[in-house]
Amino acid sequence: MTLSEDYRRREESVTLSAESPSEGETHELLTLNIGPHHPATHGVLRLLATLEGEIVRDVKPIVGYVHTGIEKTAEDKAYWKVIPVVERMDYLAYYFNAMAFCGAVETLLGIEVPPRAQYLRVIHLELNRIMSHLVWLGTSALDLGAVSMLWYSFRERESVLDLFEMSSGQRMHTRYIQVGGVIEDIPRGFADRVKQFCKEMTRRADQYADLLEQNQILIERLRDTGKVDKDELLALGVTGPLLRAAGVPWDLRKAQPYSSYDHFDFQIPVGTIGDNYDRFRVRHAEFYESTKIIEQALEGLPEGPFITPDRKVALPPRHELATSMEALIHHFKLVTEGFRVPPGEAYYPIEGPRGELGCFVRADGSAKPARVHMRDPSFTNLQAFPSMVRGGYIADLIATVAMLDPILGGIDR
Repeated sequence: MTLSEDYRRREESVTLSAESPSEGETHELLTLNIGPHHPATHGVLRLLATLEGEIVRDVKPIVGYVHTGIEKTAEDKAYWKVIPVVERMDYLAYYFNAMAFCGAVETLLGIEVPPRAQYLRVIHLELNRIMSHLVWLGTSALDLGAVSMLWYSFRERESVLDLFEMSSGQRMHTRYIQVGGVIEDIPRGFADRVKQFCKEMTRRADQYADLLEQNQILIERLRDTGKVDKDELLALGVTGPLLRAAGVPWDLRKAQPYSSYDHFDFQIPVGTIGDNYDRFRVRHAEFYESTKIIEQALEGLPEGPFITPDRKVALPPRHELATSMEALIHHFKLVTEGFRVPPGEAYYPIEGPRGELGCFVRADGSAKPARVHMRDPSFTNLQAFPSMVRGGYIADLIATVAMLDPILGGIDR
């Protein structure tokens, strides 16, 4: 039975999901519509919950309210013009969206990305991971009553966005990662500012722990709620912090290293029982690991080009356009026609803030992809949500949505 068929069966007969009443007892079930604009859903998500008093007997997530058709749009654009489109799916992980797509195209082209570009990608990916986790932390704490955390976490988020603006000119949807490397080298002073941010971020993460782990109300709402064992998570294809919180140390940066991640020393935080508290602790621990990776990448940043020298794929340097007719021609052809990719298929998975983010690209030899499909972790992870909340309180449902960290732009895409 498919997931949608299972949901239809439950909706047609909600009594199937309730416990059988004892002799002489009757159970009254209430169907409660949550959303699609509920402030606790972190996006336009609708939840159709079946309640018995305050107990959740079943829940049906309903998605599609922000469907944008990004994948189909990508198939009507030249390869290099797809990048700003796919960045807008998971709008908190735009570097990761671009990395997955560019990695798939580079695989089809057989391009070797220069070492400096790989390190620059890692630096920006980990800064993006920190930024995404900061938004999760602030909004989740707000859902649970710790209002001050929203302002503290967004303070550090602004620092990350300032760094993105410094290196790319944009705070969000930067189009920094390109096929073959990155759009340009980091400016003077960028490395020093990133190092300063990493030192500050470590201190701030300590403060977050002091604030939240002394909050007894918050801890009571997270411990022993939303538990799902690792076997069920694996069966559903759940990855990322949700799977690691259940004790499975699976991280693509270690298991299938890409973009020179095998050059860096870092740990994989894991939980024990897979409840909401473990999910909180795993993501919090990743603040420290990401800062370690960034510091190592800055320390060992190689010299050399920041993008492939293949002028059939990468735009020529701007300073050559005024002096070289060949560079001007290459620039004109890339901007107007794009580049052609040999026929074939490639799937490129990376470790996003919410789990495995993969991009499948099928090329037909033209300048446009024949098929683009993203494996967004939020969509896959949402399958585990009903198992997390059944039998728990309605208040725990709100906490579990927060710890799930779904991004509806990636789910609907």
